[in-house]
Amino acid sequence: MTDDSAGGPASGTPAPDRQVDLPWCVPKPAAEDARAPDLVRRIMASPGYREGDHDVEFLDRDDMRGVRLLLDYQKAETLLQVHGIAHAIVVFGATRIPEPARALAEVAAREAALARAPQDPELARCLAIARRIAAKSAYYEVARAFGRIVGEQEGQHGNRLVVVTGGGPGIMEAANRGSREAGARSVGLNITLPHEQYPNPYLTPDLCFRFHYFALRKLHFLKRARALVVFPGGYGTMDELFETLTLIQTRKILPVPVVLVGEAYWRRAFDVDFLVEEGVIDPEDRDLFWYAEEAGEIWDGIQDWYRRAGREITGAAPGHAEDR
Repeated sequence: MTDDSAGGPASGTPAPDRQVDLPWCVPKPAAEDARAPDLVRRIMASPGYREGDHDVEFLDRDDMRGVRLLLDYQKAETLLQVHGIAHAIVVFGATRIPEPARALAEVAAREAALARAPQDPELARCLAIARRIAAKSAYYEVARAFGRIVGEQEGQHGNRLVVVTGGGPGIMEAANRGSREAGARSVGLNITLPHEQYPNPYLTPDLCFRFHYFALRKLHFLKRARALVVFPGGYGTMDELFETLTLIQTRKILPVPVVLVGEAYWRRAFDVDFLVEEGVIDPEDRDLFWYAEEAGEIWDGIQDWYRRAGREITGAAPGHAEDR
């Protein structure tokens, strides 16, 4: 009886390796044409010979933008699914609001500089700003405490509810830090910028992604969002806030809780009553968000919103696909 266990002709299954190389497995030898080896090397070194998915220069072409958009979306989507990340509490806020100790150190440095040149108006302006930042640094600790609260929920929701931030410093760092202190995972969605940007150190390494396109990054912020918690911030923070409010207002996405942390700040930065009076939004649009001050208050408000809506924070709403 023939032993066919190793494969081969008798088994009908080809062996893993050929016993005889095919003709194209070796280049044309110099013995047949002295120029052949050099010509083959030149061909193989040409950009045209590279496989498309390994050719960065080709992928960077303008006409490859569609492919890059797909990759920007799909890499994060695939890995988030692999890690079981289904629902997100998204936290935004200023990158310029550090932890209190650092903020106070900056105030001291500015005071010392102004003491050396008390008539310098620019130094006086910088000190005033440093003091305002130091006052707002209390929000760093609020975001950190809120991240810890959300992190403590992760196991209760099948390891599927996590903090998601932009992955940078300041308020975002604080939320990721609190989540890490609770022993939970958290996500960072970084963006490629003309200057170097580093992720904050408290992110889960396998869950920190870097995007090329702001549009795809925004899509991932909202795709799994179960709440948006917005701390004081500048253009970037307001960009994400107003886009989310617009999508909820137009019902392009299913409504989610939107919490503005720091009522005194937001009432000056965003005068919603003025917009209603001017007739550019409706009175009901004021109800798309509310204000809060403390971490526990934020979480309780989100929970209460879901109770009143008759929805589960980690479930799909009736009649709607969970993945919109």
